[in-house]
Amino acid sequence: MKIILTGGGTGGHFYPILAVAEQLRKIQKEESITELKMFFVSADPYDRKELERVGIEYKNIMSGKVRTYFSIHTFIDFFKTIIGVFQAFVFVFMNYPDVVFGKGGYASFPVLLAAKTFRIPIIIHESDCVPGRVNKWAGRSACRVFVSFEEAMGHFPEGKAELSGRPILESITDVENVPGAREFLHIHDRDVPVLLVLGGSQGSEKINSVMINSLSELTKKYYIIHQTGKNNILAAKAAANNILRGSEYADRYKPFDFLDREGMRRAASLTDLVLSRAGSTIFEIAAWGKASILVPYEYAYGDHQHHNAFAYARTGACRVIEDGNLSTSILMLEIENILNEPILKEKMEKAARNFHKPDAAIEVAVSIAEVGLAHER
Repeated sequence: MKIILTGGGTGGHFYPILAVAEQLRKIQKEESITELKMFFVSADPYDRKELERVGIEYKNIMSGKVRTYFSIHTFIDFFKTIIGVFQAFVFVFMNYPDVVFGKGGYASFPVLLAAKTFRIPIIIHESDCVPGRVNKWAGRSACRVFVSFEEAMGHFPEGKAELSGRPILESITDVENVPGAREFLHIHDRDVPVLLVLGGSQGSEKINSVMINSLSELTKKYYIIHQTGKNNILAAKAAANNILRGSEYADRYKPFDFLDREGMRRAASLTDLVLSRAGSTIFEIAAWGKASILVPYEYAYGDHQHHNAFAYARTGACRVIEDGNLSTSILMLEIENILNEPILKEKMEKAARNFHKPDAAIEVAVSIAEVGLAHER
């Protein structure tokens, strides 16, 4: 059986694909499937080591981003997309998979178009309340559609979408008593609460800026584990060193450019509250059973982060601060409202755990295997 996995080059697309692929390997063993060949087709491999670990072959294709604002890159990306479509048609024809699994994003369009043309079964998964352009288009011809939010179901043909939750790697969901967490993060005072700050895999300049400006006050009461994004780490460290110079609490600020799977597990295991954007990270926060404050990115396509944040807030698992309202004073107030109210914090944690659907990756992988095996015959 051959399976093509495709999605955009961000962690929000890559890690759910990886989680599904891990479950497909388990199904291969359990069902004694003689051969299972998987390809990840995208403009960026994101993490080659992880692909190799699960036995996934990477194929690079070009893809272009469709922008809602004027940019010279839109003209360039148009030709990238044309080239990518040609590459995808050749690759799909030469390898002829039994099923294509799309996670969305402009990088998945060429492969999905080729699969649709060759009448290869398509299964897609949508993580957001408001589906992206590619998934909206692909959903019309996909044989199965999985969504993470119930609110997304109405964007697809009636009766086609199934609520599965978002696939998450098993290795990052267990955050109880992770060995070596305090040593790794140099957090030894168990009486000081820990705040985990996440701005998405690329980092958030707005969250980073407000966080840095709040450090002198926050570090008096909390440890701060801050994933800044790879392009922002040097500036964040320089600014923090300047602000916290001479402070007795300077060692409470723990900046990282990027936390890998084990690093994230360790951070989550010690965390009392998470501050985050409202993308796919919501589902990891829910899997950890942590209370959170979400700051939706106001320029996201279809305002999907805003919809995600308030859909999650309706469960009682988080508080929301609008991007334009994020400031030191408001942030401090929300943090203290949660961490100083144990009953409220416990209710938020319970709501987060109830929102999490632990079988999402299994459900999607079983569906892919069923469709793929039927097509193979």
